[in-house]
Order: sequence, then C-alpha cells, then structure tokens
Amino acid sequence: MRCTPERLLETLSALGIAVDTFTHPPIMTVEDGTEHWRDIPGVHCKNLFLKDAKGVYWLIVAPVDRAIALKTLPERIGSKRLSFAQPERLREVLGVEPGSVTPFALINDVDRKVRVVLDHWMMQQPLLTFHPLVNTMTTAIRSGDLLQFIGHTGHDPDTVALGLENDK
Repeated sequence: MRCTPERLLETLSALGIAVDTFTHPPIMTVEDGTEHWRDIPGVHCKNLFLKDAKGVYWLIVAPVDRAIALKTLPERIGSKRLSFAQPERLREVLGVEPGSVTPFALINDVDRKVRVVLDHWMMQQPLLTFHPLVNTMTTAIRSGDLLQFIGHTGHDPDTVALGLENDK
C-alpha cells in the first residue's frame, strides 16, 4: 500500500521531524512553481527519476536552478548512461505521479531499488522544500532531518557536487 501525504507527515512527526507544509494549486514543472513558492521559505528543489543502462534507478535531488547535464552526470555519480525513467516505473517504484517526484517517495521504495544522490551545496543549506507525495503541497524540512528521513527508509544517499564548475 502506497503512503499518503497524511501518513508521510505522521511518520515525520513520529521521527521527531518538524516540518511546515503549504497547499497550492498543482505544480507540474519548476516554471509552474515559481509563482506558488514565492512565500515559502527554503531552497526549492527538483527531483529527477532516472534509469541507467544497467537498469538501476536513480533519484537525483538538486536546487531548482541547478543545471544537470545528463551526459556528464554518470561520471559524477558512478552510473552508466542515464535517461528519464518511464512514468509507469515512477508509479511502480516510488508510488507517485509525474510532477510529484520527491525524496519523500523513498518511503514507498521498500525494495530499495533507487540510488539517491543529493546535491552537496543543497545539503549545506538549512531548509529545503519538496512535495509531500503530491504536487498540490510543498513541505519545508531541515537538511539534517531530510537525511534522517532518508535513512529511516533504508536508503543511503550519496552527496555529490552536481553543479557545473561555476555553479554555487
């Protein structure tokens, strides 16, 4: 059974993780979100659900303004050639719909099929924002608490400098 946003927030609370959650119209893209995120504090993040040439699933998490070059990403994270995973795989593995990809969906990856990569700069910031399994809400969480949550799901994320040389 897939986790609901309500159950996710209950899980975070049970872990002693305090978050703030905001509701808004559906956000499918970063461009859609710009207007709705204006008053939500924290670094707004994007999440790429990818599959490599060996069939390994990857969740890449970075600030929304981070340029991610799929051609050079495999070298940075130790994968084979990457492409976007099909929406059916997203639903099957992470239990969310396109536009709702989030590290919170790792709660649904009970078979630990996904390798998680977090942007180094992003993880140095105090507050991050993600959809809590649906794209009609945004949840702000402290970066250390995000690591605690990911560990709770049984995943061991890698932290990698995902930006280009002149990125932050």
